[in-house]
Amino acid sequence: MPELTPNATTASEEVPADVRQLAEFIHGLPDHYSEQILPVLDRVLESTKRRRRILTLVQDALGQLRLDMKYLMFDLEATRRERDTYKEQLENE
Repeated sequence: MPELTPNATTASEEVPADVRQLAEFIHGLPDHYSEQILPVLDRVLESTKRRRRILTLVQDALGQLRLDMKYLMFDLEATRRERDTYKEQLENE
């Protein structure tokens, strides 16, 4: 079973400090206890990492959506200005 050390995870997969403390405590238990708990701990660690990755993906997607919205608003304003300019030119002819 993978040993959880402070440097064992990447920044995007960082687990909360309380989960790290729990893992260290479980690794310090006698073998007959830790063998029963380690599979559950591994599932908790994997789900925590998966949630962190999903959260990062969602945050990135939201950031991209915000940027896309800014571009769309810019394009809309430019289109409105062009429309108003053409409308004014037609009225002046």
